[in-house]
Amino acid sequence: MSRISILVPCFNEEENVLPMSRALTEVMREQLPQYDYEIVFIDNHSEDRTRVILESICHEDKRIKAIFNCRNFGQFNSPYYGILQCTGDCVIVICADFQDPVEMIPQFVTEWENGYKIVCGIKTASRENKLMRFFRSCYYKLIRKMSSTEQIEHFTGFGLYDRSFVEVLRGLHDPTPFLRGIVAELGFERKEIPYEQAKRRAGKTHNNFYTLYDAAMLSFTSYTKIGLRMASFLGMIIACISAMIGVVYLILKLVHWHSFPMGSAPALIGMFFLGAVQLFFIGFLGEYILNINTRVMNRPLVIEEKRINFNTEKENENGNHTSVQ
Repeated sequence: MSRISILVPCFNEEENVLPMSRALTEVMREQLPQYDYEIVFIDNHSEDRTRVILESICHEDKRIKAIFNCRNFGQFNSPYYGILQCTGDCVIVICADFQDPVEMIPQFVTEWENGYKIVCGIKTASRENKLMRFFRSCYYKLIRKMSSTEQIEHFTGFGLYDRSFVEVLRGLHDPTPFLRGIVAELGFERKEIPYEQAKRRAGKTHNNFYTLYDAAMLSFTSYTKIGLRMASFLGMIIACISAMIGVVYLILKLVHWHSFPMGSAPALIGMFFLGAVQLFFIGFLGEYILNINTRVMNRPLVIEEKRINFNTEKENENGNHTSVQ
């Protein structure tokens, strides 16, 4: 009997984890009874009652498992690590807030049975803020044009991943994994299924400017060279323009020595403009260096505080667990 793992990353989802566990259990028992299954919640150090509720859920149903991180390891490391801990023949990743439709799971499995190793849920519409949707669309189009790897627009990670692809992920040993880019770069032939993203069932979104900026910079520094090359090209263009303007000013001054005032305004404007350009690209270069530094340090993806209902040699519910990549 094939086994399906369903991974649910969560952070401060006390209002959603119980309904989500019930919805997933219902789908597996009623629509996919021919499969064995496990439901794995990985909690990224929630500060509300999420962990208390998860412990109760796991106590009632041994097919539901939980991993508690010792601190918040970010929006990318925690789900990636959770995928590596699943034991099924395929892993389905779904958000705890019900923005990813639970009812699409049977459709994912059907496509998996048809031979696809990766099945992606693609947001074709969303009930989120229209301005946020617009900025997301601009970002996806920009990264797609700049990247040498074809990126997947409006793909958040919601989808099904075959065990063979999970083993590819395990072999990467990437301390800063960007799953959306990895699927596009290294994934097998995939099936894309459109869906409309719903509003959160309950609770408050944890995305803010910093988390969105962090995601954008990770994708830019991991999959594009355009930032560094823009600095080189723009530097050459500005140097040529500055040289031409300098020659023109010199000729005008020599021809009209007494009637052509040089003034300090052009020099000040040029100085501030060049300073701003330099600061921008120094910051952009810093993002690349930060990405390199994180990879060189090769820190663990996640350090566990506790895991529940895992029957492995590493399990020790009263002890600590260090991540394995």
